[in-house]
Amino acid sequence: MFACSARLLLYVKTFSCWLVNDWDVLKHIRRSCYKGVFKVFNTMSSIGTGYDLSASTFSPDGRVFQVEYAMKAVENSSTAIGIRCKDGVVFGVEKLVLSKLYEQGSNKRIFNVDRHVGMAVAGLLADARSLSEVAREEASNFRSNYGHNIPLKYLSERVAMYVHAYTLYSAVRPFGCSFILGSYDQDDGPQLYMVDPSGISFGYWGCAIGKAKQAAKTEIEKLQMKDMTCRELVKEVAKIIYIVHDEVKDKAFELELSWVGEVTNGKHELVPKDIRVEAEKYAKDSLEEEDDSEEDNM
Repeated sequence: MFACSARLLLYVKTFSCWLVNDWDVLKHIRRSCYKGVFKVFNTMSSIGTGYDLSASTFSPDGRVFQVEYAMKAVENSSTAIGIRCKDGVVFGVEKLVLSKLYEQGSNKRIFNVDRHVGMAVAGLLADARSLSEVAREEASNFRSNYGHNIPLKYLSERVAMYVHAYTLYSAVRPFGCSFILGSYDQDDGPQLYMVDPSGISFGYWGCAIGKAKQAAKTEIEKLQMKDMTCRELVKEVAKIIYIVHDEVKDKAFELELSWVGEVTNGKHELVPKDIRVEAEKYAKDSLEEEDDSEEDNM
């Protein structure tokens, strides 16, 4: 960009000098313009400025700033978690309510990808919706070609490759969202994968994305998820979301819960309202008990 600007300046001044036929001035201008370009690039190299202008540019210490900025968009978003248990996968999302005028249930952050696959997202919601459509298309094409459900490992790798492609070219920007994929089938059992804006995909027993991911991971590590069922786990997921919610900065939120496993016959669906209400009550009661015990200890 700096080179193009300097070259344009050079052409303009060259044309001006041609009009006045002052070739001594022209030589001086050419020399000063090239010196200016070299000075700009030397400054850029020494302090790192300019390496965040394109997703296709590495900084001298090996960083791609545009990808890091995309991850910042995820870190500023509401928290989403996914936990795998012995008979399925449970998703929980802290969907922040930014306006009292919003209709309840709008701007959902949990999507159906396929009959047996669910997706929880954090970051820019428009980007997440776009990637959910990509995942649905991959799942549909796989079923059309091979006649059975797409394995989650293959699906996560395919979508991760798509996300990674948007970190390679200066004409596009990285996706500003991370997402968690979960599925269940009789052959592979419960599966859980997470993909971030760089296009990395990993399998997990439990993972969290969003602004409170570190606190959520700490709570997830306390669970014995390998010995739990979906019905037991859904209460713990609700409790974790309530624990990590920052009441000072974010006043209101809606709890989104979904699951896929034996309890749903392998179909990803939202947790029924009565079970969700029970899970929220359990979470609130648990927090009140912890607060009371802390006050007694003081």
